[in-house]
Amino acid sequence: MIHRGHILVARQLSRDRAAVLAGLLAPLIVSAILLPWRASWSNTNVALLLVVVVVAVAAIGNRFAGALAAVSAAAWFDFFFTRPYERFTIHGSTDITTAILLLAVGLAVSQLAARARRLRVITITDAGYLGGIQEVASMAKSPVAVETVVDSVREQLIRVLDLENCRFEYGSLLGHPPRLEPDGTVVIGHTRWDVEQFGLPAAEIELRAVGNGQYHGRFMMRARPGAKPSLQARLVAVTLADQTGRALDSTSSQVADA
Repeated sequence: MIHRGHILVARQLSRDRAAVLAGLLAPLIVSAILLPWRASWSNTNVALLLVVVVVAVAAIGNRFAGALAAVSAAAWFDFFFTRPYERFTIHGSTDITTAILLLAVGLAVSQLAARARRLRVITITDAGYLGGIQEVASMAKSPVAVETVVDSVREQLIRVLDLENCRFEYGSLLGHPPRLEPDGTVVIGHTRWDVEQFGLPAAEIELRAVGNGQYHGRFMMRARPGAKPSLQARLVAVTLADQTGRALDSTSSQVADA
């Protein structure tokens, strides 16, 4: 499930790049199509059609693509549909007002469309995260070997945190590597590391697996260069490690009882 969520987000990022190109070219293409009717159509109608183009670009792309489309629409409206024609100059006060409103409305609706798209991406990602947590929780309660749980969590951590590699260490704590804390923060020594600004540290990061207050091991993670997982993603990683700790604690208890 987490893997599916990441594929959908990657597709959305690819769509963003196409939307930026559309934001640059679509208003020009639509303006050229409308040009033969310049004498018979009012500039207000032309502006409304260009706003529709801006909304379409923002809906399939991101905030930048929508803003680019709004600026492009206003520029080509000025160039093709206001006197003097084929010049980036406006003389009529009505046309100036229309161009300004076109730009303002285009920017506003692009922000709204981009926000709606972002909420959709968050929903997709949340569903993927939740599915991954539920999968591990079910495995931890089933009779499968604890190594299977560890391997599953390790693979999910690589996807969630954009890691280069990840391994699990059983036993005692050694050294003082950067650490992913239960609240999702990363600390180096006694200093909090700003993941949002600098990304994950280049050194290996530990994520401890604790069950019933007992330390059982840790995931040692190395991030890809430039990886900046969100706080939400880091909290999911902590939850996955907690599930591992519970599975290991359950196994230890069964051994002790035997």
